[in-house]
Amino acid sequence: MIPFTMHGSHILSTGSAVPDICINNELISTVIDTSDKWISTRTGIKERKIIDTNQSIVDLATLASHEALKKGLLKPQDLDLILFATSTPHDLFGSASQLQNCLGASNAAAFDITAACSGFVIALIVAHQFIQTGIYKNILIVGADTLSQWVDWSDRTTCILFGDGAGAAILQRSLKNDILSFEINTNGHESHQLSINYNYPKNHCTGNDTYTELLFNQKYNNQYDYLTMNGKEVYKFAVSQVPTSINNCLQKIHRPAKDITWLLLHQANQRILEAVANKLKIPIHQVISNIQFYGNTSAASIPIALNEAFDTGHICNRDVIAIAGFGAGLTWGSILIQWNALE
Repeated sequence: MIPFTMHGSHILSTGSAVPDICINNELISTVIDTSDKWISTRTGIKERKIIDTNQSIVDLATLASHEALKKGLLKPQDLDLILFATSTPHDLFGSASQLQNCLGASNAAAFDITAACSGFVIALIVAHQFIQTGIYKNILIVGADTLSQWVDWSDRTTCILFGDGAGAAILQRSLKNDILSFEINTNGHESHQLSINYNYPKNHCTGNDTYTELLFNQKYNNQYDYLTMNGKEVYKFAVSQVPTSINNCLQKIHRPAKDITWLLLHQANQRILEAVANKLKIPIHQVISNIQFYGNTSAASIPIALNEAFDTGHICNRDVIAIAGFGAGLTWGSILIQWNALE
């Protein structure tokens, strides 16, 4: 019997891409009853990037992936697996295979992970399992969403929050392990607090019509509702569960919160970032935040911020990064990383 060997996982490189169209608060205030002060005070958001009609989520994911491959000095053929975290695929059956084709990553298996704003963290954890067990060596993890296409732009409680984007990271097998601990949680009982529900057809049969006839005659349209969110409940959920999740990860490795160099949370609301940091007693200057420029980009928010943190030199060798995603499902997950620069 071959002995089981655990391998280490290393974040080799990152990348990101956002659309060119910028919608700032002033522009939104000309369409709906709001203002820059009202939005920025409550959310920290000043602007968001919105995808154009001639661009798809796969286009954004491809750009972010190419950047990660270039930085990692890898070719698409070097990839063994592609994990595409998104809740807004270009194809309802999933977009990972389309991304694989666009990249020319002919040796990679590919599949989607649907977990909304927690998607990238969960995909990172899944990738780590494949690395640990020795199944794969190079895994591309992409978080991307285009929720601007799913919000009601007349509803100021939701449309002000969301932007579009994509972020990518390559996890590679390594002698040194960057992943210290992780945790994933779900509370499906509260899924109605943040959702995009399918609008089921109603049976309006008359005379000799049957439900089957309605289906085959296509007398209704398949469609989803707009995104709906109970902002107060989602806020309470995030500020209560995320600190607990991160503390649980710290306890698993017997480390205190003061060992955290950077706190990187899903960029949902600046007030959530500050509240979680306060509960963990982490100074605000150690909180990575770019929400003012992009809004809530769902599964893309963490990898976009992570890429910018690497690009600006904020993350250095042996830094401990606490990462947490939270959102629809309700799902939330945390992962502790101690980044080891390659020698």
